[in-house]
Amino acid sequence: MRLLLFLAFLVVPVLEIWLLIQVGSVIGGWPTVALLIADSLLGAWLVRREGRRAWRALQEALGSGRMPDRELADGGLILVGGALLLTPGFFTDIAGFLCVLPFTRPLMRRLGAWFFDRRVKRMAAASPYAQLFPEPFPGAPDAAADGGPARGGKVVHGEVLREDRES
Repeated sequence: MRLLLFLAFLVVPVLEIWLLIQVGSVIGGWPTVALLIADSLLGAWLVRREGRRAWRALQEALGSGRMPDRELADGGLILVGGALLLTPGFFTDIAGFLCVLPFTRPLMRRLGAWFFDRRVKRMAAASPYAQLFPEPFPGAPDAAADGGPARGGKVVHGEVLREDRES
């Protein structure tokens, strides 16, 4: 995660400046500024349109009593994409359009789900409670098919003695 933040706050601005200089040397300074303004305006219009669609889909899901997981993820992606589109630069605009466009958003949703799944598993393994409960909950994908212990779990053989008490 630290590496990701390092890349986001240090390397990405340097790449953006480099690309702006490259594009400006090919098409000129004012056309580069005009291109940045045009894709920001297009991005703002697209974020507004897709944000309205996501809001309507969220309301419909809640109205039907369904958990709006996809709709919430879409709303988050549109929010992130809008922030990226407002940031000046071509790399961030490409990433923003990938988050906002309706035909690329499912790919970004799967990518985000994969990332957060890995992150949650890593955090759960590093948790101090991971040693207290080494086996996953029943029915988890790691549980053995026959209801036995999870892979890598310890099996302690023993005998149960029951003492019948007379009162």
